[in-house]
Amino acid sequence: MNGPQAAEVLWRAQTYAAVAQLHLRDNVLLRRPLAAGDVKDRPAGHWGTVPGTAWALAHLAVLPASPGTGGGAVPLLGAGHAGVAQIAAAWLSGALAAVRPRFSRDEDGLRRLCRAFPDVDGLGAEVTPALPAGDFLGGRLGGCLPFAQGAALAAGPGRVMVPVIGDGELETPTTAAAWLAARALPAVPVLPLVHLNGFRMGAASLLGSLDDRALTAYAAGLGWHARIVRVPDDGHDTFHTELTTAAADTLDGRRTVVFMRCVKGFSGPAAADGRAVLGTARAHKTPLARAGTDPAQLHALQRWLASYRPGELFTADGRPGPALAEALNGAVLPRLDPRPTPRPRPAPGAGPGEEPPEARAGSFAAAVTTVVRDHARAGDFRVFSPDELASNKLGALAGQPWTSEVLAEEVLAEQLAGFNAAGGRGVLISYEAFAPLMTTGIVSLLKQRRMPGAADRPSFNLLLTSYGWHNTYTHGDPSLITALLALQDPAVRVWTPADPARLALVLDEAFASRGRVNIIVAGKHPLPPVPAGTIAQETARGAARWPHLSDPGPPQLTVVVCGDLPAAVAAEAVPELRARLKVAVRVVSVLNLTVLGDPAVWPAALTPSERDALLGKDAALLVVTLGHPAAIWGLLQNRTAHPTEVIGWHETHGPCPQPALAAAAGMTADGLLAAAERLLDRRPSCGA
Repeated sequence: MNGPQAAEVLWRAQTYAAVAQLHLRDNVLLRRPLAAGDVKDRPAGHWGTVPGTAWALAHLAVLPASPGTGGGAVPLLGAGHAGVAQIAAAWLSGALAAVRPRFSRDEDGLRRLCRAFPDVDGLGAEVTPALPAGDFLGGRLGGCLPFAQGAALAAGPGRVMVPVIGDGELETPTTAAAWLAARALPAVPVLPLVHLNGFRMGAASLLGSLDDRALTAYAAGLGWHARIVRVPDDGHDTFHTELTTAAADTLDGRRTVVFMRCVKGFSGPAAADGRAVLGTARAHKTPLARAGTDPAQLHALQRWLASYRPGELFTADGRPGPALAEALNGAVLPRLDPRPTPRPRPAPGAGPGEEPPEARAGSFAAAVTTVVRDHARAGDFRVFSPDELASNKLGALAGQPWTSEVLAEEVLAEQLAGFNAAGGRGVLISYEAFAPLMTTGIVSLLKQRRMPGAADRPSFNLLLTSYGWHNTYTHGDPSLITALLALQDPAVRVWTPADPARLALVLDEAFASRGRVNIIVAGKHPLPPVPAGTIAQETARGAARWPHLSDPGPPQLTVVVCGDLPAAVAAEAVPELRARLKVAVRVVSVLNLTVLGDPAVWPAALTPSERDALLGKDAALLVVTLGHPAAIWGLLQNRTAHPTEVIGWHETHGPCPQPALAAAAGMTADGLLAAAERLLDRRPSCGA
């Protein structure tokens, strides 16, 4: 059996299993005519993408591997709604039974699968990382193409990343920008396979209105060579030849895209209830939603399922028949390998006569440049930035072979996520103001890492600079951190180093970590230095008392500083606080914001005894943070009985000078003094 023949058999079997999942609860192999009791009362799921997705997966599974490398084509499903097709393919191959044994590759296993769908024992109904083709989580619509670009940067030789993306996805800004963003990367083997069925969820797609000439010109204008195939009209032989040629061209460095033109919902019912389904938005979900109560729909469902000829595909007990078994025998859907062979990483600062990075971190630029260069020497590290390296005083990193700049944060975030997924380490360096653009993608990335079957990967690292405190009115928005902390996901770390030496240590630790989302907030503007005596404790425990600003003994007022600007303001204010208020003051630096949270949620959180020892058992708390006070209150919640006030980012009604912005937020020495007075007034045990 050749490749096209095997793909045809696989396609029929996958599509049949998908339709069965959507509609059936019994009689899953049509041993007898369908009865009302065989059909689900409320079918749920998405049909419209199934035939094209199954077509793509069937051909990719039998695509010849690259000669001499065995790399193969790695499918990445961009549409989360394609999950039913992914699950069907995994049931046929046995990959589903490997993670959920009760879904065995026989009639009983298929019956259990049909009854379980759309829940499928914790895997859900959408694309899942537990199964082949699920390395990208489709909830972040539009990110699959840049994710594939990042993955290709770290994948092994001979591997072609094949993002299977819908024409609706091409309307998203992330995908639209990713075509051009490929020019900012070295030649990487990415072969987009555009499932062009003419519709997004509820209406005709914009791309579907282009004829072949316009479609080819569109791709060419962005630097891509288009191959257009009509499915199923051109047949499996033609499609397989085009796909094989396109993969070879991609490995040779030619940017190629395959447009798979097809009618939405092809091979399914043409109409239901007197209304057209085939080739309309009504094919998006289950088109025969009343087959359990409507005899006409039940009969249509019988014809639909029978059209895939299940008697040829399966044996009497529901196992793969001879032709399907032969097709499956040579079929494989390669996956990303997030655990590449470890490559030795030089210890930072390990060069002859070099000092450790924190000793060479005299400035923000020196700290970042030193640590990044140390890690880049390993060969598995990249820097992604939205055209802001020079603005962030990091021009020394620009133009390096391991650096890429594109003015699109969402694209860069997906490229870094893909790079991590294939085992690469890296960092995205961006303005704080633009980071909220990445919120949806990072939240989805965290969801993926929590799902069953998610692989361990290097951490996603984001360095935020150029605070709103030092920028224009339009450049003030610290809401990414607020949103991420609200998730209460223990994989999140928010780092607020008080000076370049601490920044260097945080970066080094973050770059070597795995399985986390590290958000590092560090300003590029020079501020007064901080004594280094407590650095070891801050990095080991996430927070430390600063003796140079603190009184001995138990405090009556504890000032908690989170970041460099708060540290500078506190250093200016504390002598005045002590002199004016006549109280014992302690200053505590928080390097990892999550230490303030609940130990039941945050791995690094302070225990109650640690909190009392560090912050003072009876002290009033004044927390000074770079971001929203709401982020700190979300961490503290009801875990402090002491009078507490938080000073942080405050929106103004319009543009104003930086000193006025700081004054409005209370981020000045006078603001801290006023807050301390309010707190001490609420603390009956404290004398004047």
